[in-house]
Amino acid sequence: MTNSLVTAIVPQLPPAIDGLGDYGLNLARQLYQDFGVQTRFVVGSPSWSGNGVTDFEVAVVAECSTAALLRRLPTDSTATVLLHYVGYGYARRGCPSWLVQGLRAWRGQSEARRLVTMFHEVYARRGSIWNSQFWTSDYQRFLASRLIQCSDRCVTSNPAFSQLIEQFSQGKHRQVPILPVFSNIGEPKVLLPLADRARRLVVFGGRGPRSRVYGRSLTGLVRACEELQIDEVLDIGPPLVDELPKVAGRQVKALGILPSHEISELLATSYAGFFDYPITFLGKSGVFAAYCAHRVLPVGGSYPVASEAGVMAEQHYWQVEQDAEGIDEIRAQRIADVAYGWYEGHCLAAQASLFSEVLHRSFKQ
Repeated sequence: MTNSLVTAIVPQLPPAIDGLGDYGLNLARQLYQDFGVQTRFVVGSPSWSGNGVTDFEVAVVAECSTAALLRRLPTDSTATVLLHYVGYGYARRGCPSWLVQGLRAWRGQSEARRLVTMFHEVYARRGSIWNSQFWTSDYQRFLASRLIQCSDRCVTSNPAFSQLIEQFSQGKHRQVPILPVFSNIGEPKVLLPLADRARRLVVFGGRGPRSRVYGRSLTGLVRACEELQIDEVLDIGPPLVDELPKVAGRQVKALGILPSHEISELLATSYAGFFDYPITFLGKSGVFAAYCAHRVLPVGGSYPVASEAGVMAEQHYWQVEQDAEGIDEIRAQRIADVAYGWYEGHCLAAQASLFSEVLHRSFKQ
């Protein structure tokens, strides 16, 4: 390896609840364990504070400005930066011009420097005129294209994002690697068959996706509980504004925010995990990754059947609201096994291997 030190930029780190921070931290630990790569973190949220990370050096930008970012970036003329990018992670409206300008300036100071960007998202598409993204989408797109063009290598979690990166790069990036995200709450090595697990269904994730489960996907959730003979429904994540409904006569048990190892222990002994998430973007869902990594039966809610990066309904998840046949234990186990097999191809160790190669290979295209 030509350089065993990497500076990783993330919006936040633990104890803050932030998927990009968790992803970056888990990846850094695996890179060190498997390849001896040391990571130094730069946190892009000035308000972040915490002592949840003790095994890596962490620097925080004093303010969201180009000058403040440059003060935190390495001065070595051959340094490597790994950016974990979602526009909304670094700016309220999804337009972190300070970040993009700072990285372009830093990269331009030396031809030997390297910038690798993991695009967890590229930009937000136009939504309703009442949403800010309707007005900021074009500028988000502009910033993403500038970042793509100054990056030496790009990686992403979604085929559609890969196509956008290739398009925006104006010929610089071809065959952008696609890595669906790994589970941020662990990857148990020993997993029970569904028949030996509690008849428990878990609804896990952020407020928005879980609210959709209890709203527009409630009919599917009820049917899943009835057909799978579920005895207990657990809700894991930040408290919701609305009261949790009863599901098929069962009161949902709200557990709130739990440590990763406790969530992992619960999933490893649960029968199913329910999600309401755009099917074409499942590769960037940490919740779906967690379900697959724990070999539960993933159950999809109200989104139309679609496939993405090889993920297909009735093979990698049960699309309960659009299945007229029903499900038995044999079929449930087969789906759980296929989902787990798909996940193994891009598990944390596999991703660390690819990132090690991307970070240290020759960057000549």
